[in-house]
Amino acid sequence: MALHIDDLPAAVRAAKRELRSMLPDYRERFAQVQAAMIDEAERIAALRARGEPVIPEIRFEDIVADRVSAAQIALVKARGACVIRNVFDRALVEQWDREIADYVERNDLDTKLQNRAEDKYFGQLASSKPQIYGVYWSKPQVLARQSAELTRARVFLNRLWRAQSEGRVHFDPERVPVYADRLRRRPPGSESLGLSAHCDGGSIERWIEPNFRKVYRHVFSGNWREYDPFDAAWRTDVEEIASPAVCSMFRTFQGWTALTQQGPGDGTLQLVPIANSMVYVLLRALQDDIAEDDLCGAMPGRALSIKPEYHAPLFHALSSIPLMQPGDTVFWHSDVVHAVEDAHRGKGYSNVMYIASAPACAKNDAYLKRQLPSFLKGNSPPDFPADHFEAGFIGRATVGDLTPMGRAQMGLDL
Repeated sequence: MALHIDDLPAAVRAAKRELRSMLPDYRERFAQVQAAMIDEAERIAALRARGEPVIPEIRFEDIVADRVSAAQIALVKARGACVIRNVFDRALVEQWDREIADYVERNDLDTKLQNRAEDKYFGQLASSKPQIYGVYWSKPQVLARQSAELTRARVFLNRLWRAQSEGRVHFDPERVPVYADRLRRRPPGSESLGLSAHCDGGSIERWIEPNFRKVYRHVFSGNWREYDPFDAAWRTDVEEIASPAVCSMFRTFQGWTALTQQGPGDGTLQLVPIANSMVYVLLRALQDDIAEDDLCGAMPGRALSIKPEYHAPLFHALSSIPLMQPGDTVFWHSDVVHAVEDAHRGKGYSNVMYIASAPACAKNDAYLKRQLPSFLKGNSPPDFPADHFEAGFIGRATVGDLTPMGRAQMGLDL
């Protein structure tokens, strides 16, 4: 279900009154959180300044061989992100990139993009949006999503979560449903096409919607050190405000697969690799310098903006991901702050396929039933602007391109 709010300022004022009454020492608690965030952000910044990696890296072959160490897993859970190397063979991915370029050009997508629907999801961010194409059903995207390799990687990521807690089973980590998402094709030399820092998966809902409050129950009760970003309790029950490009599935990790080589300076992804940084964001909005009807600029149906004037400590940790090769993937926790560099100063295209990690649960199964007709018709999926560019495209994927695993992941067998 979608959350509907008639009088937003009144709802925000009421939420802040209630949350403060539940946490009368909200100032002191926030001071503790702020000190902890400053320390962690400065530690990450120091590592980065020394040229040491701040985003954990895992080899896909180690996932397959079940030899990812406990220390590696602990670091991924602390940072809320990881790069997984060599998920796909480089030659295969380079072929996919050529096929996507041909698919886009053959169907004259650039002309159609001039009439695209505006989702306004990033509308309040200082930087607008990178060159993201409303393409979901090219054969390379469908093949990558249903691949045994990426499925194995996403099951590994799903298992990092506590799928059972509070006396309930929240999801099945072994089943990986498809969440069809878009492409980025960013030419060299593009300027001011990035995204300023933000979080996806809920904006004002995090303070207002009852199940979101249960997700962050330890934060709002003052026991913020007990908050576990990887506890799935209540996350599959939250309700979002409906809006184009607002994800209504539960994703354990957002992610993308590199189609081309790209790294720092190439208009690539940046992360604040602190898994529990949402604690800071939530309590910051309750402080006395924020207007009673304001949540640090959070707006309904939009990305949750993270701003220097409110969240300055987090920006010390904002770091570009390392150099990626075709076939590498990067994943980040659904609450992790992320951004995209404004300028692409590299020499080649910076291309990715957005493919997240999501587990099977009632919330996600319900979305599959809504998404399936979009695949069959070549339309844009329910969470995205209704452009429906691909309905008449030559060469888009069809049911005949699905493997048995692909059929199950698409929900054809539900």
